[in-house]
Amino acid sequence: MIDYGPFYARLATSPLAPWLRTLPAEVHRWQTEQLHGDFAKWLKTLNTLPDATASSVSLDAVVRFGEPDDLSSGQRAKLEALLKQFKPWRKGPFDLFGLNIDTEWRSDLKWQRVLPHLDDLAGRYVLDIGCGSGYHLWRMKQAGAKMAIGIDPSQLFLMQFKAIQKYAPINLANDVELLPLGVDELPTLQVFDTVFTMGVLYHRRSPVDFLKQCWQQLRPGGQLVLETLVVEGDKYTVLMPENRYAQMRNVWFLPSTDALCLWLRRSGFKDIEVVDLNTTTTEEQRPTEWMENQSLCDFLDPNDRSKTIEGYPAPLRAVITARRI
Repeated sequence: MIDYGPFYARLATSPLAPWLRTLPAEVHRWQTEQLHGDFAKWLKTLNTLPDATASSVSLDAVVRFGEPDDLSSGQRAKLEALLKQFKPWRKGPFDLFGLNIDTEWRSDLKWQRVLPHLDDLAGRYVLDIGCGSGYHLWRMKQAGAKMAIGIDPSQLFLMQFKAIQKYAPINLANDVELLPLGVDELPTLQVFDTVFTMGVLYHRRSPVDFLKQCWQQLRPGGQLVLETLVVEGDKYTVLMPENRYAQMRNVWFLPSTDALCLWLRRSGFKDIEVVDLNTTTTEEQRPTEWMENQSLCDFLDPNDRSKTIEGYPAPLRAVITARRI
């Protein structure tokens, strides 16, 4: 099982200590009742990764731990074979001891768009809702976060995160953690300085309820950083796909930026700004040897790349910042 004891000890001496009233029970329930059918296999793979000490750390565009000379050739071959058992790798990129994990998404490009619009993260307690395998958590730590905590119910993402975290220096690993929880399992904490949620809103059946859940995690005056799919239109424009959108089954609401700003105001946010609009390209999202499934190039109309294969507008992503009242 995953041992969260050191993380709980870290929380106990932080402003997040009230979370300990519910968090251990939620994690215990997950570990006893909600394990994925492949979890035991994944955990065995995780525990078989070669032990090594990283002689260098870089949390830049490629999150890197270690140098090629830190491992023997046999260890590196074993590391690659084991990490590929965690495919598909969707968010990154990462590099472990010279092994480049070329993920489907160039998440560094999104971070470049988001970073100029953030409050100073130095000394801040940060929550990333729907963090995937945790790439952005490391970038948040690089930007100065006191603690960067992600939640995501995908247990494969958890395994990928733990594989990366294994090679982080202990003082760094203690400040960056991923919990296999969904937003519905969070109590009202009202303590985080910054809440990120990127690529999640359109997967929620009730987006306004979700925005209120984000509000409930922030301290008064704290910053929300929201990245999501949008469509063009006025404040009354919202696209609800008939079935799939870009081959994704669980897409519910794609608002215009004006509609989304209205939702945020109604949810208790102020100082709302649309700080970036960006059309997703096949440079940013594409298949690789670490993610061999279909990707964006397969989801667009081959005769009109401005539309999805279903005929909807092609993915347009907005970054919006707001502040809790």
